[in-house]
Amino acid sequence: MKKMLLKAALLLLCLAVGVPAMAQFNLKKALSGAAKAAKAITLTDEQMTEYVKEYIEWMDEHNQVCPDDNPYTQRLKKLTEGLGDADGIPLNFKVYYVTDVNAFACADGSVRVFSSLMDIMTDEELLGVIGHEIGHVAHRDSKSGFRTALLTSALKDGISSQGGKVAALTDSQLGDLSEALVNATYSQKQEREADDYGYEFLKKSGKNPWSMALSFRKLKSLQEEAGAQKTSKLNQLFSTHPDLDERIKRMEERATSEGVEKPADAQ
Repeated sequence: MKKMLLKAALLLLCLAVGVPAMAQFNLKKALSGAAKAAKAITLTDEQMTEYVKEYIEWMDEHNQVCPDDNPYTQRLKKLTEGLGDADGIPLNFKVYYVTDVNAFACADGSVRVFSSLMDIMTDEELLGVIGHEIGHVAHRDSKSGFRTALLTSALKDGISSQGGKVAALTDSQLGDLSEALVNATYSQKQEREADDYGYEFLKKSGKNPWSMALSFRKLKSLQEEAGAQKTSKLNQLFSTHPDLDERIKRMEERATSEGVEKPADAQ
């Protein structure tokens, strides 16, 4: 049986940062939290890199990563062949063998695709998801989102830099960081720019950019399948995907206007 993702996974395609409201606390605690937050704000790029590395290692450790000889891994490797870097950020890909239907990308170029998502998507649809996620990495949206999520956790549990070195995160803090990332969304402008980058990135990499529209169409169908079931995992997962119809239209019109041939299995 597939192992459930610890805590919750990053939201597919639509991650943007929102800081949850804090419970009431006294002035002493408020001042202490503010001091910790100030330290987190001053994190250098090098310190941020360390935190991102620690986070992705924790995620890889706490989820079942498919080995190199696994069919999921082999499929993803073949699918992403030629996708080496995003605006100078080296990319690396792994599959999590979990029941969640999801995928995410970190600021360091780590892209993680969930086996259950691969089960319900064609290769072209998966490429669209991956292209969009890479767009967020290239535009540094993932880095900005991670920094803000880290700040949210700093206000809550004292994450900060100490003497030029990052403070090691506990399992609890890493769990809080995951939760902060889960409760995030990107702006419409960021989503649009990630769509455009993903389209251009796939095209330049020799992949069919129709994948962008096809992936959004699959997301739309999943939303419709979830229907009015407010507690449905799929409904919750894709509830923050605004204007999918408009995004589908934009990507389809662009591919059509450029004379790109639609994949045969998508006709």
